[in-house]
Amino acid sequence: MDKIKLVEGLMLKKELPVFGVGDTVKVLVKIPEGDKVRIHPFEGTVIEKRGEGVSSTFTVRKVTYGEGVERTFPMHAPSIDSIEVMKKGKVKRARLYYLRGRIGRATKIEERKTEQPAA
Repeated sequence: MDKIKLVEGLMLKKELPVFGVGDTVKVLVKIPEGDKVRIHPFEGTVIEKRGEGVSSTFTVRKVTYGEGVERTFPMHAPSIDSIEVMKKGKVKRARLYYLRGRIGRATKIEERKTEQPAA
């Protein structure tokens, strides 16, 4: 078991931002095209996080041209260039599957207020 954890530890990314379910994130994904690599952004709301260690994943949902698009990313995948947290969401659920049945303003998530440090 210790050898497995040692190998998994080598594969973990060190510079991951802290984000949770309900946050709006922009995931920059590397897409190979011939001999070049293109960076493609995928911005949406995190509707679930699951797993731990190397096998952890998160699912991002966005609506494009009236069609809902969900994409599940492995947290430590080498194809992910970076993850940026655009805004923090205030939710009371661990899985936001109810967003799939909603359209328009009903999909809005309230923004979480962050405390300002005292000056």
